[in-house]
Amino acid sequence: MAKETVLTLLAKKAAGEKISQMTCYDYTMARLEAAAGVETILVGDSLGMTMQGYPDTLSVTMEEMIVYARSVVRGAPECFVIVDMPFMSYQVSVEQAVANAGRLIKETGANAVKLEGGAAVKEQIKAIVDCGIPVCAHVGMTPQSANAFGGFKVQGKDEASARRVLQDAFDVQEAGAFMCVLECVPATLARIITQKTRMVTIGIGAGPDCDGQVLVAQDALAMGVDGFRPKFVKHFAQVGECIQDGVRAYVEDVKAGTYPSEEFTYAKSDLGPALAVELEAAF
Repeated sequence: MAKETVLTLLAKKAAGEKISQMTCYDYTMARLEAAAGVETILVGDSLGMTMQGYPDTLSVTMEEMIVYARSVVRGAPECFVIVDMPFMSYQVSVEQAVANAGRLIKETGANAVKLEGGAAVKEQIKAIVDCGIPVCAHVGMTPQSANAFGGFKVQGKDEASARRVLQDAFDVQEAGAFMCVLECVPATLARIITQKTRMVTIGIGAGPDCDGQVLVAQDALAMGVDGFRPKFVKHFAQVGECIQDGVRAYVEDVKAGTYPSEEFTYAKSDLGPALAVELEAAF
């Protein structure tokens, strides 16, 4: 697969070709996603929940994003890799945003950064883009603002909220974002934004009319252990169940003493029985 770029992704939007995106946080999974044909990978701050067990994304640090992202880049060099800017890595000032975006690109080899918000982060987006770093925006339900929203709630359901989300989309486009994640917004609103903007729109809980779709890999593959499934999540495989079955079988074999059998044991030593007896006696 040829390397995906900003230009190839924009060309796919223009041609009406849908774009696949999935989250990823490690080398092994990146290899698998790339081999399966995923075009764009998001190293999301959702790793705080999926990989670290936090209740939200707010505790994730820049250093953690860098460690996870560079592992993904090594595993999927042909994919377009986008890295989330974690909470409070860009909100304080434009200078802070540019410095941290630069770190993410330089220290991971990723292709773009993503930051949440609309009008409030226009200056940050413009400054980052002016430095030559592609930006993916994120409007609608923005998880880093869940406390302000009163939880993970759909945005754009009433007239005022819909106008705000639409304006946010135009604001981030004006600032220079080439892509925008639309999260948990009504499908009609997502369709309007997709049709009215030049940006590649990536939906998550935003209906079928976006230019592409993104899901958290653990959600899409049914790897959760608590049984919770958001309304917009389809389970494309039962990987969690498969892993449990495999681990359970391993535990049973170990307990029974049937693993490792001779098939999985190195060849017998050629030291001879006499030396074996001597070694046993010596220790």
